[in-house]
Amino acid sequence: MSYDLAVWKGDRPANDVAATAEFKRLYDRYIESDDVVEPTARIAAYVTALLDRYPDIETDAGADSPWSTGPLLSEASGPLVYFPMVWSRCDDVSAWAALLAGEHGLSCYDPPWNQLRTPWTEP
Repeated sequence: MSYDLAVWKGDRPANDVAATAEFKRLYDRYIESDDVVEPTARIAAYVTALLDRYPDIETDAGADSPWSTGPLLSEASGPLVYFPMVWSRCDDVSAWAALLAGEHGLSCYDPPWNQLRTPWTEP
């Protein structure tokens, strides 16, 4: 079993309902589509930061990685990265990944709970 997070570049949704709608729009456009879209620079930088702490599972250094798939960058498309992590580590890792998304100016959304995870910050 895995736990998924979605992180995207764009304006921060006003609430969980708006975040759910934006996630569905981005998912349909970038994940469900057959089009191959290179990740934006900000999304690529975010994934790199994730991997700096927890390497890809497909590497020797990633034997204890929380990611369920690899390479992790392959989960990114355009302004969206939708990535799974192992259930047993999702509490700590997802909280850190959400904070990291905020540091990168990205929105983080929890699809299983239909909830925005990115902390509010002052503009």
